[in-house]
Amino acid sequence: MTIRFDRPVSHAARAGRLIASFALVLCGVTLIGQRFGPLETPYFVLLLLISAGCAALAVVLAMLGLAQLWQSAAIGGVSAVKALIYATLPLAIVGYGAERYWTRPPIYEISTDLSDPPEWLATPDARQIWLPARHLVTQQERDSQSEAYPALISRRYEGATDRVLEAVRKVARDSHITIVKADGADVADPNGNAKPRHRTRPQNTGPAQDDSTVGDVPDIVPVPKPRPLRDGVADLIRQNTDVVLQGATRTRIFGLPCDVLIRLREEAETTLVDIRVSSRYGQDDLGVSADMADGFLKALDAELLGIAGG
Repeated sequence: MTIRFDRPVSHAARAGRLIASFALVLCGVTLIGQRFGPLETPYFVLLLLISAGCAALAVVLAMLGLAQLWQSAAIGGVSAVKALIYATLPLAIVGYGAERYWTRPPIYEISTDLSDPPEWLATPDARQIWLPARHLVTQQERDSQSEAYPALISRRYEGATDRVLEAVRKVARDSHITIVKADGADVADPNGNAKPRHRTRPQNTGPAQDDSTVGDVPDIVPVPKPRPLRDGVADLIRQNTDVVLQGATRTRIFGLPCDVLIRLREEAETTLVDIRVSSRYGQDDLGVSADMADGFLKALDAELLGIAGG
């Protein structure tokens, strides 16, 4: 007589596989929608948290299924393993974010000049939706930035402002920073495309002159002036001679939007470069702004290698 042994079925393992599959698909669609689609960052964060919550539940059910497999040889071991694999991506992303949340200062903006941050040409504004309302950066937060990122300081180069400006624009293009507004730069558009100059030829009041013998004389001849002393008037003059570029960009992997401000200031035959980066959403950017500013400054140092001053 043949004895047939009916193995029990682990419904927990199968449910874990289904829930983990949903979490993986939700995570993938959310990443694509944020990086390449119109999904706003607050919804991106919310959907990622939902995906991670489903993945965590799937892991619990999968472990329960593996326990039933060990204790009573219940069917569902393959489903439990699949659930654990599917849940890896959502949990890994949220776990990475949690690690940066606890190891980075709770700030959403950084500046290389903590005492006099560059002023926005157009103040960034974004609908926070369910995220907490933004607040102005306090001095305490500036101090925490200095402690966490001591290498984020102003850069001084011994080149002329126009030479440094050319390098800044090149690095911005390579970093996928779109310059949307500029002040102090003699260009047709903020991205540095040269503006053709149209000259009005004076009326012919005498014999015609051969244009080939006339040099390209500038419209306005600059007159050298002594550098003013450091006072209120001097500060105003300095602000008027600053070159400021404001741009927008996204992080490479997750596509998180950030606003970037770059200021070039001529000082004692050198050019001082400052950068200000602000995450567009939330009160804690998990170190995104600092990483972006650090990457930009390192690329600029490499581009201007040999003319960096102390």
